[in-house]
Amino acid sequence: MNFRYYRIITILALLAIIDLSFPRHAYAYLDPATSQFLFNILVAALLGAAVGIKIFWYKIKLFLKKLFPDKR
Repeated sequence: MNFRYYRIITILALLAIIDLSFPRHAYAYLDPATSQFLFNILVAALLGAAVGIKIFWYKIKLFLKKLFPDKR
């Protein structure tokens, strides 16, 4: 099969998957607790990222020093 056709088929398959992943109509009720739950997930993700950065800060700092060396 030609690479061009393979690429077209791949793009069409991905578009079909994306299209089928999102429903057209959501017959659901979102109560006030749902927004609080989503807010809690957001806060937990931010705090988890902050703790992860704190734990690995020394390694991150070394990586950035290698990436951007001091030019004095």
